[in-house]
Amino acid sequence: PVMSLAVKPAETKMQNNFAKALTKFTKEDPTLRVKVDSETKETVLSGMGELHLEVYIERMKREYNVECISGQPNVNYKETIAARAEFDWLHKKQSGGSGQYAKVSGYIEPMSEEEIKELGKPNEFKNKCIGTNIPPEYYPSCEKGMNDAMHEGSLVGCEVEGIRVVLQDGASHAVDSSDMAFRICMANAIRETMKTAQPSVLEPVMTVEVEIPSEFQGAVTASLSKRMGMIQSSDMNDDGSGLKLEAHVPLANMFGYSTELRSLTQGKGEFTMEYFNHTPVPRDVQNDLMEKY
Repeated sequence: PVMSLAVKPAETKMQNNFAKALTKFTKEDPTLRVKVDSETKETVLSGMGELHLEVYIERMKREYNVECISGQPNVNYKETIAARAEFDWLHKKQSGGSGQYAKVSGYIEPMSEEEIKELGKPNEFKNKCIGTNIPPEYYPSCEKGMNDAMHEGSLVGCEVEGIRVVLQDGASHAVDSSDMAFRICMANAIRETMKTAQPSVLEPVMTVEVEIPSEFQGAVTASLSKRMGMIQSSDMNDDGSGLKLEAHVPLANMFGYSTELRSLTQGKGEFTMEYFNHTPVPRDVQNDLMEKY
């Protein structure tokens, strides 16, 4: 899924049908996901694009009589790092009774796309501890702590990918160390260290194919450039009447494009888009996202 939309039924009495509809739709379509945001308590629908989500909202209205109120669509950003950084983190709490104590040290480093493909998962945890400074039974907790940090990054609270975490050493306390202490310690260590490892926010970029009559070429090319699109190719068909443009455009800039394309081409243009990859966002956009977070 690359696009999410907050939805809620217009009236509370529709809540039952709303839930039924969502259950049925997610069963029949694996690319449609529903989750409840833990902070805002909103129901968030995620799908493959604006049209995909619009179709389901329309179907709810027709098949289940549920009027939906939908919010501003959101794009699924990710976070990553560009440099290696060492960490040495101590977590201790002492408040009567047994406290919490854990210390971990090691480093995080970026992974290349080839490595991610080979692994088949976006992040890796490597344990290079020698000896029993960290008792072996706490290694799984350290990995869980890493996963916690990967679910919610330190810049904008999005998923993190492309990071290898290497645990080299640490310390424990006979009484105060626990699974929880190591988990919290590891998560905080990674979140803090990410800030020093040239972190960046990645946004989904789509491959957009536009088919238009050739007389509208100028206007359509300009509108794609205005949406920060990079034109990859443009092919004229044999008799020169139609044109096929291919461009890479950040998904965040594609909202409302279908209406714009129709008005630019008197309803003759059409476009398809599919996910291409995640690339770093421009510095100013990153700062805006960080402020919002």
